[in-house]
Formats: sequence, structure tokens, C-alpha cells
Amino acid sequence: MLSLMIHVRVLAFGVLKDAIGPKALPIELPEGATVADLLARLGGQYPGAMLQGIAVSVNAEYATASQVLSASDEVGLLPPVSGGSEPTGDVADERAETEILHIALTRDAIDADGLVAAAKRGEDGAVVAFDGIVRNHSRGRRTLHLDYEAYEEMAAKQMDALGREARSRFGVRHVAIVHRLGRLAIGETSVLIVVASAHRAQAFDACRWIIDTLKKTVPIWKKETFADGAVWADGEPFPAGLGLEAADAP
Repeated sequence: MLSLMIHVRVLAFGVLKDAIGPKALPIELPEGATVADLLARLGGQYPGAMLQGIAVSVNAEYATASQVLSASDEVGLLPPVSGGSEPTGDVADERAETEILHIALTRDAIDADGLVAAAKRGEDGAVVAFDGIVRNHSRGRRTLHLDYEAYEEMAAKQMDALGREARSRFGVRHVAIVHRLGRLAIGETSVLIVVASAHRAQAFDACRWIIDTLKKTVPIWKKETFADGAVWADGEPFPAGLGLEAADAP
């Protein structure tokens, strides 16, 4: 008896695009196949793809190696990172939500001064901002520009979750997280984080925690172009539970 087959779409990001390709890849698998089965197939089909140490998403959510795939699933192959539902509630609720949490991915220049000014309220005793900018050198080489790409649907979800957790964990009032995508010139802002709080200690701690966590969990990748070549930036290892174990990768 022939086994039933399913089709999934595979999206490769960052350095994996160089080995697998930039377009969505249709893969046919037997019904009941897992993420690990898919990786084994890809490892044989693309022996140059570095699948060790990556994370995998299914429908824009982090997945384990044992997760069973379903027909039409969208599977993201996520190397270590560098980083739409209908609205509910009334207009007042939406305005209040915007005032305490501002999340954005943009291809436009980030208005750092404007976002800092917008964060301030009379009840705040501190506003702390992290402004990540493109520098003119890296690894002893002269940098010409950077290119950022993201798994945008998943990145937006992860950034939103980070902002909400920061407010809950540190007791801060307002969090803004904005990340640029596309090509950035030297001196431009790549990521801006703004935290407003009644007390400075919580604002500092929350801001530091957000950028450190974003750099490990939000699916955004950086390609550095130097005077003598280009390379995808090495990412930090995924936190425990997100990256696949060595035994799970082909």
C-alpha cells in the first residue's frame, strides 16, 4: 500500500540561502514526517548547507526536531541570528497599547530622536535608549555597507513577545523596538530600543535584556560588505530549547 504524501514549503534565510537558494522550496514528504526527517532530506539534497546549530520554525513559530509536519506547512531554516491578526478593542484601547508598546520592522531611516521623545510621559523618571549603528570596520576590515534581512512575520511576533515580556519582567511602562531591513550605510541606525520607566535601574536592565535577547532569538540576519568581499555575520548560538541539538541535524 502506497503511503500518503504531503507537500511543505521550505524558506532558507541568511547564509543558508547561499546553499539552498533564495526562493521557497517545495518538498514532498511521507505523511507523518517530522522536522528531523525534513532536515535529513535536505542534508542529502544540499550537502553544502550547514544545518548544524540552526533553529527551525513551522508556520512562523519555533519548532522541535520531533514536530510532525502537516500539508502546506511553511518551514523556516534559521541560522543563528545577528535579531496579522485583526485589531481588537476600541480606539482608546489601541491608543493605549501603542503608548506602551511600539514594534516595527522598517526599510526607512529610524527617527531615534522622535521615538525617544514620544516615549516620555510625566510619570517616567527615566528613558533609556540603545541605538545600534553601522560602524565603518569589522574583523579588521573596512566596511562599506550592511544588508539586513528577516523572516518578517516571525520577527515581528518575536519582537512583540520581547516587548511584552520586558514590561512584565522589569515593570517598565513603555517599550519601543524598531529594526531596519535592507541596505544600511555607515552611521545609520540598524536597531533602536527605547524603554521608559519610573526608575532608572529597571529601564537600564530592561533595555540591556531586550537587545541581548533580540540578538539571539529574533530571526534577522546581517550581511557585511567589505572593501575586499562580503560575508554573512556569524550569529550567536540559539538559547537552549530553540536550536536543534547536533543529533537532530544531518
